[in-house]
Amino acid sequence: MLYQTKNPHGGDREGRTIKLDFSVNTNPLGPPEAVRRAVVESAGALDQYPDPQCRGLVRALAEHEGVPEDCILCGSGAAELIYSYCAAVRPRRALELAPTFSEYASALEAAGCRVERWNLRAENGFALGVDFLEALAEGDWDAVFLCTPNNPTGQLIAPNLLEDICRVCKDRGIRLFLDECFLDLSGGPSMKAALADFPGLFLLRAFTKTYAMAALRLGYCLSADRTLLAAMSRTAQPWNVSGPAQAAGVAALASGDYLERSRKLIREERAFLAGELEKLGLAPCPSQANYLLFYSPEDLFAPLLERGVLIRDCSNYHGLGPGWYRAAVRTREENLRFLEALRKTIP
Repeated sequence: MLYQTKNPHGGDREGRTIKLDFSVNTNPLGPPEAVRRAVVESAGALDQYPDPQCRGLVRALAEHEGVPEDCILCGSGAAELIYSYCAAVRPRRALELAPTFSEYASALEAAGCRVERWNLRAENGFALGVDFLEALAEGDWDAVFLCTPNNPTGQLIAPNLLEDICRVCKDRGIRLFLDECFLDLSGGPSMKAALADFPGLFLLRAFTKTYAMAALRLGYCLSADRTLLAAMSRTAQPWNVSGPAQAAGVAALASGDYLERSRKLIREERAFLAGELEKLGLAPCPSQANYLLFYSPEDLFAPLLERGVLIRDCSNYHGLGPGWYRAAVRTREENLRFLEALRKTIP
């Protein structure tokens, strides 16, 4: 838990009356019904330790992802795996994007790593360009951390650019950490087919956002570097993935057309919400994810909070600052209520 430290992320509802939470980017459909049932049914085994090897979950993931079982490591949420990765690799110098998810830098710094940043530009919609390859070719990096679609920008990294990045990293002996936690909700292509060709490639995935299972804390990673996965496993305690989380993960992977329905809803509602934000003069950035980054010259966080609406204040992201906000893409009813609150808030 955080101890006497301010929560740097969204979703902090404690002590607040929140009617609408647009600060977290979980699937707007909510957890599949099969997941809810699995959690309830798992209560019958609360007196038993969970499987420390997550065997049933790993088998289901291997079938779902089309990768060998020994290329999979599960953890208590994606965040735990970020810290395990940094503790196992212990890079001296790493490169990340700005803006991007803050836990990469926190985990790297905790492992004694020097973190440097490649600044994305607002005028380009915060898209990663081919000029990034020059930094890889010229810098002395031990590891590179990327996120597709990026958080908080929602921009996918072009597949051909990712392939070029993989080749440069392989040629220069650079480890590539690629966060794909929002990929299933964006419909973008995964790099998992390249794992065998690029042993230094590491993919981070999670049930948190994809299946709206944030409270259960369940993530996993894919890598052809079995030595790395073994080293990461040694940094965590053996029962780090709870029984209810393992049961829920297996149930989620068997949830039929849930992901297809989720992506359809997100595509439609993202376009609707972006259009309405533009009408309000908030100019959202291009996004392929289930959230939108936008700028407002007026403070929105506090006035919306007074109305019971929580959004993500992005001023603490490197490369952003005051006035930048992120809002989740939710259902039409929720989006309409959010827009109504915005119209009452904007002068």
